[in-house]
Amino acid sequence: MKIGTHAVMSMHYVLTDDTGEEIDSSTGQEPLTYLHGTGHLIPGLERELDGKEAGDELIAVISPEDGYGEQDETLIRQIPRTAFGDIENIEPGMQFRAGGNDDDVQIITVTKVEGDDVTVDGNHPLAGMTLNFSVSIQSVREASSEEIDHGHVR
Repeated sequence: MKIGTHAVMSMHYVLTDDTGEEIDSSTGQEPLTYLHGTGHLIPGLERELDGKEAGDELIAVISPEDGYGEQDETLIRQIPRTAFGDIENIEPGMQFRAGGNDDDVQIITVTKVEGDDVTVDGNHPLAGMTLNFSVSIQSVREASSEEIDHGHVR
């Protein structure tokens, strides 16, 4: 069976940046399994996987616009330390959920702390990066009607 919308697909992958540094991998773990064509992967990788079959291997180079987008400088801002409530130890690298309801939640990463000023970045950590995937497709099957209705593998 070929990968297409509503196929359940399992794959092993290694993700590297343009310098060859490993960012993420399924090596030594269960393969990543997902419902294809439902937005669970970045658009560029889904496109590269369309039409492939179990046993296929591929290298996919995904540009920022087909991955996590370009870096948006408007998502980098300085906020007062008091915005973090009673959290005393705020350090670069820490991540927080910001926003109101679940639809508005944004993950922000602290990038700098200077006195009472905290710089946060709301961009995805991989925004602006070209992503290099080495993929090995393990299996492909039709999704059940329940999986299609729920939008994910059950």
